[in-house]
Amino acid sequence: MARNIQSLERAAAMLRLLAGGERRLGLSDIASSLDLAKGTAHGILRTLQAEGFVEQDPASGRYQLGAELLRLGNSYLDVHELRARALVWTDDLARSSGESVYLGVLHQHGVLIVHHVFRPDDSRQVLEVGAMQPLHSTALGKVLAAYDPVAHSQALEVERKSFTAHTVTGLDDFEGVLGLTRARGYAADIEETWEGVASVAAPIHDRRRMPVGAVGVTGAVERVCRDDGDLRPELIAAVRDCARAVSRDLGASRF
Repeated sequence: MARNIQSLERAAAMLRLLAGGERRLGLSDIASSLDLAKGTAHGILRTLQAEGFVEQDPASGRYQLGAELLRLGNSYLDVHELRARALVWTDDLARSSGESVYLGVLHQHGVLIVHHVFRPDDSRQVLEVGAMQPLHSTALGKVLAAYDPVAHSQALEVERKSFTAHTVTGLDDFEGVLGLTRARGYAADIEETWEGVASVAAPIHDRRRMPVGAVGVTGAVERVCRDDGDLRPELIAAVRDCARAVSRDLGASRF
């Protein structure tokens, strides 16, 4: 019979303690409750904190469950129910827009594509489910960074690489983009990630008004944008309508 790994057992016990006790616990409380030496408990806590499973309050030094652990609890919704709820609406969006539609969620400091509807024409296309996109330059990524605090933190932590001459990389400029995204309810990517390609995306919320993903349309600049370079307003409206419809199906009641 395989032996259990003691460090994992201790980490699991620590997470259960933080989940079931007071809102925050100090190192001494955690160590004594689990009958661990302070050094051992501190080492486990530091590892859990580095992975985002535990957070430490700067003022009190006490520990609580981290946002990444809470996100794992919603992973079934993020990937499975979200995709199931979005199937009909994303198909409709692809037909009405004539462009490719992508559904993305936050994953490992980027955007994981969990559903992709092909552009409804006879052109050759590659399925991109499972592909990763950057947070700082894509429309999907900007939406997640604007509405999800964890995605926002991750977008600030990673290198904001310049993919084209239009990519926004500076911290203040990027924060300005996120503020604009929240103000108007959608994000744009006009040749910031790929030359000649433009996208528009909007956030999807669940019944608790938590952001669980983003949906967007991507296509050639000459189709997605008007002659003046701005996104076509009918595409923006269609993407936002799709996001609202999926959010309603997930139980969200306000937008």
